Amino acid sequence: MPAMKRRTLLQALPVATLLPASLWAALQDNANPKPSTVVYELRVYHAASGKLGELLTRFRDHTVKLFDRHGMKSVAYWTPVEEPQKSNTLIYVLQHPSREEAAANWKSFQDDPEWKTVREKSEVNGKLTEKVDSTFMVLTDFSPPVR
Repeated sequence: MPAMKRRTLLQALPVATLLPASLWAALQDNANPKPSTVVYELRVYHAASGKLGELLTRFRDHTVKLFDRHGMKSVAYWTPVEEPQKSNTLIYVLQHPSREEAAANWKSFQDDPEWKTVREKSEVNGKLTEKVDSTFMVLTDFSPPVR
């Protein structure tokens, strides 16, 4: 809420007495927001040798759209600029409404028939990843908001 000049505040006080109690309570709740349950998931994919391009294609053409369908908001995707990670690493962050919803979202994603088909077709010549690391995180109280 932007800062209010003292004079403006004093002029508005008589109007505050006319506010319904429910509206007044809602305004007070906004002044003391409840802690967010939003979690961010940092994922690092270590691609199989020579398979990073295929992994990026699968994400670009299919996976990101499936994430959206299953309630997983993509924050950003990165590839490193220096070797050895440049040749085999995809890093990304997903946003989930809560840790519990993250688990449910991943389950529905993994059970999705379209995902199963996409994965099977993309791995006809071998797995695209050797390892996947996942870390769930929450924003600190001094972090700028994530859009």
